[in-house]
Amino acid sequence: MVIVEFIIVPLGERSLSRYVAEVVKLLERKGVKYQLTPMSTIIEVPTVRDAFAVIEEAHEMMFKLGAERVSTTVRIDDRRDKERKMEDKVQSVMEKVRGG
Repeated sequence: MVIVEFIIVPLGERSLSRYVAEVVKLLERKGVKYQLTPMSTIIEVPTVRDAFAVIEEAHEMMFKLGAERVSTTVRIDDRRDKERKMEDKVQSVMEKVRGG
C-alpha cells in the first residue's frame, strides 16, 4: 500500500472545513481508506497512480465549490520491500515509546 498525505487549500478562504468535508465525502464515495488530521488528510491506496487520481479529483472539486486559486501539497510514502499500513507505522512508534 502507498500512504499519502495531502493538503488542499483554496487560497483566500478563512475557513476550510466545508471544503475538507467535501473531500472526505469524495473519499468515502470512492471507498478510499483515510485518516483526517487537524492539518492534513492521509490516504492509503494500492498505487501512486490511484493517489494522484483521487487527489486530482479533490483538487478540481475546490474550483467547482467556488475557489479561484488552489494550492495542493502531496507527500508520498511508497515502501515496496514490505506491506505497510497507516496503523503499522503508528504502532511501531508507540511500541518504542512504551519500551517494547
